[in-house]
Amino acid sequence: MKLRIAIQKEGRLSEWSVDLLRQMGLRFDTYKRLLIAPCRNHDVDILFLRDDDIPEYVQDGIVDLGIVGDNVVNERAAKVDRLRPLGFGLCRLQIAVPQSGKIKTVKELNGMRIATTYPTILSSYLKKEGVKAELVPISGSVEITPSLNVADAICDLVSTGTTLTTHNLVPIATVMESEAALIANPERCKAADTGARIRDLVMRLDGVINARSKKYVMLNAPQSATEKIRDIMGGSKSPTIVPLADTGLVAVHAVVAEDEFWEKMEKLKSFGATDILVMNIEKMIV
Repeated sequence: MKLRIAIQKEGRLSEWSVDLLRQMGLRFDTYKRLLIAPCRNHDVDILFLRDDDIPEYVQDGIVDLGIVGDNVVNERAAKVDRLRPLGFGLCRLQIAVPQSGKIKTVKELNGMRIATTYPTILSSYLKKEGVKAELVPISGSVEITPSLNVADAICDLVSTGTTLTTHNLVPIATVMESEAALIANPERCKAADTGARIRDLVMRLDGVINARSKKYVMLNAPQSATEKIRDIMGGSKSPTIVPLADTGLVAVHAVVAEDEFWEKMEKLKSFGATDILVMNIEKMIV
């Protein structure tokens, strides 16, 4: 029996998901209106679905795995396992109000109307905050509702905040942070036949994710600076240090976190490091 992975059928999340699966070594075709894409090199089918449907398809075992935003999973209250955060599709579910209005805090929403496409998540949040507000479910264009006097506030996904600014809205609370995640049917993860194949795919995924934030660095340095360089470079375990043909010089190979790269390079150069090469890592299995 083939494994089935559901991804969003269109939009940026779909593009990122397709990219990720291909980086994991899955080979399949994509073109407009394609609903199921069989992998040519793996016993896997990729299904292209509406994002709202993915959590329930995974929960019900129609598909084994899915890539979808945390916000959708929480809104659907789906009983699935969240295997890995994926680092893309980052956004925030925020409550926003008219910039020129009197409402400045969540507590002031008592008795007010809030338009949202996420009534389940919002209802739970307001209950925790002790706020009783009227929820106005909206399927789209939530940000326009205050100007139409449909609602006093909105609760919607925000990435850059440009849409809020365009409609003269300001956020007053973040209900949840969200990003794309790999979710799975709990029973399929435990089953002998599908569990091993799911673990294999997760291992491939980890290799891709681990490589994203790392750089492979090679450099030459004086042998006398070896101990200092080891302390700076660190690496996934320990840097590789090899003597060069020229007496007193060594070559150093190491994996470095990208966000620490420039700080480390400045220190290394101060210890005499030269010929520094920095390369992307395609996969990294630890």
